[in-house]
Amino acid sequence: MSTAAPRSSRIGPLFALFPFMRPYAGRWVLAFIALVTSAGATLALPLAFRYLIDRGFASGDRTHIDRYFVALFAVSLILAGATAARFYLVSWLGERVTADLRRAVYDHVLKMSPQFFETTQTGEVLSRLTTDTTLIQAMVGTSLSMGLRNFFLLIGGVAMLAVTSPVLSGYIIVTLIVVIAPIVIFGRRVRRLSRASQDKVANASALAGEVLNAMPTVQSYTQEPYESKRFAGAVEIAFDTALTRIRARAWLTAVVIVLVFSAIVFVLWLGAQAVLAGRMTAGQLSQFILYAVFTAGAVGAVAEVWGDLQRAAGATERLLQLLAARSPVVEAEATVALPTRGHGIRFDNVGFSYPSREGIAALSALSLDVRAGEHVALVGPSGAGKTTLFQLLLRFFDPQSGTILINGVSTRDVPLVELRREIGVVLQESVIFSGSVLDNIRYGAPDATFEQVQQAAAMAAAAGFIDQLPQGYDTFLGERGVRLSGGQRQRIAIARAILKNPPILLLDEATSALDAASERLVQKALDNAAQNRTTLVIAHRLATVQQADRIVVLEQGRIVAQGRHTELLHSSPLYAQLAALQFGEPLVRTEQGGAVPDHADSA
Repeated sequence: MSTAAPRSSRIGPLFALFPFMRPYAGRWVLAFIALVTSAGATLALPLAFRYLIDRGFASGDRTHIDRYFVALFAVSLILAGATAARFYLVSWLGERVTADLRRAVYDHVLKMSPQFFETTQTGEVLSRLTTDTTLIQAMVGTSLSMGLRNFFLLIGGVAMLAVTSPVLSGYIIVTLIVVIAPIVIFGRRVRRLSRASQDKVANASALAGEVLNAMPTVQSYTQEPYESKRFAGAVEIAFDTALTRIRARAWLTAVVIVLVFSAIVFVLWLGAQAVLAGRMTAGQLSQFILYAVFTAGAVGAVAEVWGDLQRAAGATERLLQLLAARSPVVEAEATVALPTRGHGIRFDNVGFSYPSREGIAALSALSLDVRAGEHVALVGPSGAGKTTLFQLLLRFFDPQSGTILINGVSTRDVPLVELRREIGVVLQESVIFSGSVLDNIRYGAPDATFEQVQQAAAMAAAAGFIDQLPQGYDTFLGERGVRLSGGQRQRIAIARAILKNPPILLLDEATSALDAASERLVQKALDNAAQNRTTLVIAHRLATVQQADRIVVLEQGRIVAQGRHTELLHSSPLYAQLAALQFGEPLVRTEQGGAVPDHADSA
């Protein structure tokens, strides 16, 4: 995936989170009120201590002492209540905003065309949905409120320091200005390192996801040690990058603390001299000390929060890259409904090259008419363009030239949801989700009744083995259907397409994973399902398509022949060669220079 998005020098990407925060403005206001109240209560504590010392202990009046202790207790109650309210509100907001952000990113990724996934690993997307959003959750739910609270304490503390002793506070302000420089310098470095650390974690996640999805291959080639070493290397790289970031943050924290407390100690020494000289009371010095401690703690906390904001900014920037990615397949501004009746499917002078293989034509000026209700088989060597036709028909990609029409309407003008609702697909590699049998068959028709599901399963020759499963249609199939055989997974996928009951049916070598007995059953079911439907079949085994209304032979993205099986055996050298390879018959030369199996007359 491209990572060419502009990088902010500070925390600019965090402002992109405002649309996700805006719906909860009321709670943000309440959280802000609680935050200001808790900060105000904290700033009131030193003032109470001052009066307790100067007017309580100094006067020796028990009534005054009791009154100020009661005041301290009241302030602590306000502080506790406001802090608890702030914690609950900002934690709720952090979880809510993160959940909305995850949903937005996931929904956006679901709408991307396959071109997006040609250059982006799913593990990287998952890392951004989990690791990056967790960083944002911590920022929204903790760091942001802590930062604001300590910012208020810093401002209020400095103001009260100035009120308590303008001379001593002048020294404090000068030292604070000195402290800001390392925060800015180290903060930028922390942000760069945070982004690099998140990228390395995403790379490790992508690698793990790829390997875990291919465990049978890994184990059959005994590559466990190699994959373990590869993942360990990726993890160590991520660790080293994170360690560099941690060192930078540690230095930032240490430098700030040393500078702040060095300044505080120096200023307090000056304050002690002022008390001894009679220019300050003991209560004023105590008040100044507490405000100085609050201010120093606030500066340290702001420095810590700044590092968190830098990390969250890096995470937000990565998520914005996903949200900014745009699918090249977009709906027309003015769409039209797809007619229920018409002339079927038409590929009109279609030319197409995959984005990842520009300059290599997958289809070249291809024109093909498929009549409504016709059963057309597509055959040809690998790479001839058969699957590409399916992907263009579904608008996973758009052709660079030419037009595809269904019932006289260009697919570009039809809403994507409506277009794909009219098409049923059974792929060569059947996809089974980690749900029950019932869930998988109902995937294309969620409102179907149980009886309709049973009927579709029977038509796909799947009812027999489903009834033998432990919980029948409620049996959990595991991730990617690992509890089923390849043939069983394929029949579940066929039942799913049959239940959808679309007017157009696309079969990509739908019986490739079946044994001979099941193939006959499923082929009959598919023949039944294809009745009164426009059906396109990709077939490598010619025996399964001999009864098609028409067979279209493709080679290098072009149609080189079309007709019935017996016609093509005589008219198409390529088809005759494919037939000879599959049926195991020697070729016989024709007068036109073609070649057919010597059993062609009986085919």
